[in-house]
Amino acid sequence: MTTSDIDEYATAELNRLRESIDNIDAAVVHMLAERFKATQQVGHLKAAHHLPPADPAREARQIARLRQLAESARLDPAFAEKLLNFIVAEVIRHHERIAEETTGPDA
Repeated sequence: MTTSDIDEYATAELNRLRESIDNIDAAVVHMLAERFKATQQVGHLKAAHHLPPADPAREARQIARLRQLAESARLDPAFAEKLLNFIVAEVIRHHERIAEETTGPDA
């Protein structure tokens, strides 16, 4: 095998792996969009029933669940927790906005 052959192989393999990563990234974005559609519905339900935007007990259960899933998937549980915390913070922000739109800022 010549250096040229190795370079062609490496380039082809790199392109194949990057295409796979791009497909996974697209799937992650679409899954997040679906998740946020569901959490928007939760936000409207909470607002309609005057429930708080955040649910710390649920969030703690979700963190524990996600850490366990991460461990079984051989993903760093701390990373999974950081990711969930980031997502939950965005969800709470959406819920606060929905509650404000539903009840008004002076409610």
